[in-house]
Amino acid sequence: MGATLADGGDLEGAQAVSHVEENRQAWTKAAAEYGERAPAAWASEPTWGIWHVPEAELQVLPDVAGKDVVELGCGTAYWSAWLARRGAKPVGVDVTPAQLETARRMQEEFGLEFPLVEASAEAVPLPDESFDVAFSEYGASIWCDPYRWIPEASRLLRPGGELIFLVNGTILMLCMRDDDTPATDRLVRDYFGMHRFEWESDDGIDFHIGYGDWIHVLGANGFEVEDLIEVQAPVDAEETRFPAVDKAWARRWPSEEIWKARKR
Repeated sequence: MGATLADGGDLEGAQAVSHVEENRQAWTKAAAEYGERAPAAWASEPTWGIWHVPEAELQVLPDVAGKDVVELGCGTAYWSAWLARRGAKPVGVDVTPAQLETARRMQEEFGLEFPLVEASAEAVPLPDESFDVAFSEYGASIWCDPYRWIPEASRLLRPGGELIFLVNGTILMLCMRDDDTPATDRLVRDYFGMHRFEWESDDGIDFHIGYGDWIHVLGANGFEVEDLIEVQAPVDAEETRFPAVDKAWARRWPSEEIWKARKR
């Protein structure tokens, strides 16, 4: 179980690592679709999550000017591009070559250059204590095992460094069925034991854990939680292309959470 890993243990067997290859394959299939949307994402101002809540409204980010930032699970790297335009020195890390190919194409198109590294965020080939900020918005934050990528984020960060990541809301996960039909106002799964999720309607494997487990794994890896921002869909938000949640639901309960923690 996750608690064992947080206490320094390790998963064994094929299931422990199978998600890395399965997710690479899933994102390879999705790469063309995300490549079509990449130019608009790179050209826009920073927004958060499926409801595109402006960073100017949430004010999550610190002053990143001059800071070394690693984006874990960068996809097409639009967040790294936004951070670069704010003066950061980003490095994008992603496990899917096709996604990184799109990111490189966008770098050429927009005249921005920063390193892109092909790797899982659970095993990043970069030196210890190289970064001031570790960041993930629906990258490593849900597609990697938190009992593996959180220790890596801690290793990569300098003392005092910040970890910022966005995940699906815990309440949403408890109200979502396996077939990805829209969430209702009823709990349909257990809270205790949340970890590895596989869906009938989707490829890939993602990971979601409860509030106490997040606090435990962060603390066990040298982090202090500084904030938890529960994202509410804006009144004027458009419905998303994701069938699991609609705006009416996300106006009542948080469909997304942004965690902020600092390495001691």
